[in-house]
Amino acid sequence: ATGPFTDSIRQMDDGKAREIVCPSAGVHVILPDYYSPSNMGLLDPATSDGRVIFFLPWQNHTIAGTTDTPCEVSHHPGPSEADIQFILKEVKNYLTPEIDVRRGDVLSAWSGIRPLVKDPNAEDTQSLVRNHVVHVSESGLVTIAGGKWTTYRAMAMETVDAALDVAGVEKVESKTDGLMLEGAHNWTPAMFIQLVQDLGVDTQVAEHLSATYGDRAFSVGKMAGLTGKRWPVVGRRLHMEFPYIDAEVRYAVKEYACTAIDVLARRLRLSFLNVQAAEEALPNIVSIMAEELGWDEKEKVRQTDMAINFLRLEMGKDVNKASRDEIPINLTKGEIAQYVKKFNALDEGKKGYVSINDIRLSLKNQGTELTGEEVHELLNELDTNHNGQVELEEYLQMMSAIKSGTISHSRFAKLVEGEFKPVKYGERMERSGGGV
Repeated sequence: ATGPFTDSIRQMDDGKAREIVCPSAGVHVILPDYYSPSNMGLLDPATSDGRVIFFLPWQNHTIAGTTDTPCEVSHHPGPSEADIQFILKEVKNYLTPEIDVRRGDVLSAWSGIRPLVKDPNAEDTQSLVRNHVVHVSESGLVTIAGGKWTTYRAMAMETVDAALDVAGVEKVESKTDGLMLEGAHNWTPAMFIQLVQDLGVDTQVAEHLSATYGDRAFSVGKMAGLTGKRWPVVGRRLHMEFPYIDAEVRYAVKEYACTAIDVLARRLRLSFLNVQAAEEALPNIVSIMAEELGWDEKEKVRQTDMAINFLRLEMGKDVNKASRDEIPINLTKGEIAQYVKKFNALDEGKKGYVSINDIRLSLKNQGTELTGEEVHELLNELDTNHNGQVELEEYLQMMSAIKSGTISHSRFAKLVEGEFKPVKYGERMERSGGGV
């Protein structure tokens, strides 16, 4: 049961086994929640070129997809700009004309490899099977390939039955159909209220913990650190815009999470929801895991580098950035003059660039205080060449991207305008996956 890697395993068993997998890339993108009602989705099985398109509410966002493109088998598949543009173009066909689906609304994007298969038992070796195939080799290797998430249980039952036949074990009726998962036994829809009352977490966090961990949410919540605030009492958020808290990282380690990527992508889903927010939460996650696992500075750096590379290549950060950087500066002379004047007002000492100290001074003048980490996040939104400063060309590029819709929002732009407001606890800001 190895998905797109099926053929390599089959050929380890039998060097002459013919290939049966036709790998196909399926790309998905995450859009803000306002693109779909909270309890309704849409699927069209016949788009302009015959592919399936859908958008569905997921984790307080909208997930849209998908593509069906032949690809090479890879351990690290990534989305392409062409696939993202296809999805956005198709999505537009289902919305009212006044709604503009912007490239900057893509918060995250990823690609999965769909293992379409040819039946090894069929005479026609070219025809793809749209469901799954169970095959037993001469040596007794049982292969399950193809299929889909919605038929996973039928696939598993057929595979287990085939394995029992090979092993000569008597079949018995399955006991797992309807079996409750851990956390389900004492869960009730109103359990989140008890979490708020007993633990002192805020309502949004309590609802998230209840829906994610069931009755084990209490075990998770008891590991939460004090916030230092009057309310909520416990549960330090990993990112101010999402209900994920410090305790979930500690709990994930207890459940054998060993890498920052595992926590970001699979335990919390943050990298799938908003790649920029995931990068901003990464230092917090690495710090907590270092406490739990005893990482030294060298290991913390290694984990951080691996996670950033994962976000860049597999979660759409690089394609988001490239789509922004390729936008030509399409501003009128009047707009350029206006933006240059505002940029120069922020550039203390007329250095030709905006430094982190310039940002601190501007925030102070606006009566706003941010932590050092938050100020760095603000700078990094626009510091595309990572030299610790924002140059005029980078600022004009961003303003042009906002004008074209490639970027939806920018905290840095608000800072220059003198309208910056920090994100409040639990407030989600719909912004582009391109980093702003």
